[in-house]
Amino acid sequence: MKTAYELAMERLNQAAPAAKLTRAQKKQLAELDAQYAAKIAGREIALKDEIAKSSAAGDFEKVEALQQQLTRERKSLQAGLEEKKEQVRQGKL
Repeated sequence: MKTAYELAMERLNQAAPAAKLTRAQKKQLAELDAQYAAKIAGREIALKDEIAKSSAAGDFEKVEALQQQLTRERKSLQAGLEEKKEQVRQGKL
């Protein structure tokens, strides 16, 4: 007897089967992940350093603005990554 999870996964695969990726596509996806992880880490380090300096100086308005900037940049980079990954999956890159 199958579990509800197994049944749901079967229905999902029937509705939208998972695409098979080639080795080259998998390699490209891994490279994209590594590149974007480095970009995100670099921006986080830079902005967190500025946040720490502003916090130590007592400029809490600037701290809040920098935290919002960090959130926006992280979301933007993540969206760019997902867009490029989808292009790889579709064979456009």
